[in-house]
Amino acid sequence: MNAVAALVRRSIALALPPRCPACGQVTEADHRFCPGCWGGLRFLGPPWCASCALPFDHDRGEDACCAVCLKTSPAHAGARAAVAYAPVARDVALKLKYGGKLAAAETMARLMLRLMPADADLLVPVPLHRRRLWSRGYNQSVLIAGSLSRVAEVPADVDALVRTRATPPLRGLGRRARAKTLKGAFAVPKAAQPRIADKSVVLIDDVYTSGATADACTRRLLAAGARRVTVLCWARVLDDAHD
Repeated sequence: MNAVAALVRRSIALALPPRCPACGQVTEADHRFCPGCWGGLRFLGPPWCASCALPFDHDRGEDACCAVCLKTSPAHAGARAAVAYAPVARDVALKLKYGGKLAAAETMARLMLRLMPADADLLVPVPLHRRRLWSRGYNQSVLIAGSLSRVAEVPADVDALVRTRATPPLRGLGRRARAKTLKGAFAVPKAAQPRIADKSVVLIDDVYTSGATADACTRRLLAAGARRVTVLCWARVLDDAHD
């Protein structure tokens, strides 16, 4: 039976070889990038801002904060991202979000795992409004959270946070306008509050841009009793022009 199973796996591998998650070139194994795309990924991590986790070019000290956080700190305990938002990272995100390439969620999760907070109790994905969910058929953040839950062995709760109303795109809006647009757009259902009470929550998303959505979600989770909320995503926009 083992020999037959091995033969079947080899046949499948020949017919459907693993491909680069970004460009589609044949690779050695699933979720592996080709050399060119791998070289196009900029991996993020410390040293970073002690408040928002914005990467620094050099170590400024454990408690150093970026200029923005010195004025106003975010509600969350840092937005950690596996990679910087750039062409390769963007292609993977778009293939998952709009291209139906659901396996990309596991690709992302595997590279996000190294930045999982040590005290993580619960993964909560950023929710979509029901109309967006019906049109797309799935929530990419839920898929990422599910994959990350399996590899990190941290439970995910896809119902802990809901989107109560649809909101227009935030692109081009200032900080205050973004916050106003998202006011009241998220809620923690009463039934979910005991599940997040006093928990160190990790908010999962695909791309972190201005931080307005993450802040709005974080405030609702903290108001519902979460002890701490850290954002963990696939890619982070480091150029304000992309906001």
